[in-house]
Amino acid sequence: MKKIAELKEIIAGGEFDEKLAQIYLDKDMIPYNRQRYVKALDKFTELFGDQEVAIYSAPGRSEVCGNHTDHQNGHVLATSINLDAIAIVAPREDGVIELVSDDMPKEVINVNDIEQDPALEGTTTALIKGVVAGIRDYGFKVGGFTAFVTSDVLMGAGMSSSAAFESLIGTILSGLYNDMKVSSVDVAKIGQYAENVYFGKPCGLMDQMACSVGNMVYIDFNNKENPVVNKLDVDIKKFGYSLCITDTKGSHKDLTDDYADIRREMNAVASYFGQEVLRGITLKDILDNFKELQEKFGDRSILRAVHFIEENERVENEVNALISGNIDEFLRLVSKSGDSSYKYLQNIYSTKDTANQGVSLGLMMSEIFLGDNGACRVHGGGFAGTILAIVKDTAIDEYRRNMDKIFGDGASMILQIRHCGGVRII
Repeated sequence: MKKIAELKEIIAGGEFDEKLAQIYLDKDMIPYNRQRYVKALDKFTELFGDQEVAIYSAPGRSEVCGNHTDHQNGHVLATSINLDAIAIVAPREDGVIELVSDDMPKEVINVNDIEQDPALEGTTTALIKGVVAGIRDYGFKVGGFTAFVTSDVLMGAGMSSSAAFESLIGTILSGLYNDMKVSSVDVAKIGQYAENVYFGKPCGLMDQMACSVGNMVYIDFNNKENPVVNKLDVDIKKFGYSLCITDTKGSHKDLTDDYADIRREMNAVASYFGQEVLRGITLKDILDNFKELQEKFGDRSILRAVHFIEENERVENEVNALISGNIDEFLRLVSKSGDSSYKYLQNIYSTKDTANQGVSLGLMMSEIFLGDNGACRVHGGGFAGTILAIVKDTAIDEYRRNMDKIFGDGASMILQIRHCGGVRII
């Protein structure tokens, strides 16, 4: 760890630029991140005084394929991105975590008081307590620290800002008290535990895994306790395409029930076959028992079950297309995934608020603007937030200009595939 004044001099003077380029991949972002880090150090000093500190980072994520497959023990193709949450951190000996995240109120938590409290569901306090409890329950050490956190992972936009935060807290505890020996996979599972049990959101493991592990990853959740994670040495840039996210300006607030319904309905169909999840159930199984499933669980449950079955296979096909260099087949499958999410999974807008359909508009406008120059689909959990487009580099500037006209300046952004997950930077 180093004194803040020394770190500011190193970063502001450009000595840290090579590391910033490795992490964020875009040299044009170096001045922005240099300034961002210096501002974070200044803010820590303002809040907590000049101390010896370390800097940690955890990225947001983009889901490429596998829309709502993780919680059914399915396959997922996801990637970490070059937007992240960073923390300026100093250890402390009194067992207290004192944390300020951007402009949010200060969090003060004692690591000896981390019991789950239903009254705290949906709060940052719950997430921090849940991660501390998970680290402890996995047999690792926990302790106090002081931190200022700042993030450019958009909240409520399908980039998993909460998973990035959970991965950041887990990585901090791994670094400060466990010599970075808590594996990235364990950090991800601990983050999911915090979100499920303490925060009260029944999410799968994909978000946390992509944020914590990093790179483009193909994950098989068949054994949910020990998922198989394969990093793919693939970059769509070599095919002349880029990832592009557009924020349609919707919020994920008050959508927990919509997310929970997807899992509940899929699990209901699985229960008919004597299983907890849909993994292993085939389309033939659904068709052979169609009428009884319809009578017991309704039409939407069947649609969502069929989405899972086909999407799970589609992930494997997308991975094979990327590995073999068949970009046209990859793009076709991205479009098929988007169609399935819209028609079968039905997570494009909330039926509680049909007047607001930003994701639907984003997909419609993308199809109009892209033509044959790419493919698009809903991004992440859905119902509101962002869409993902895979856009030909020769068309991306025009696409972004058109999308920004609809959703506002800066709504559309190019993302890079970040090669590391949660890390200690200094």
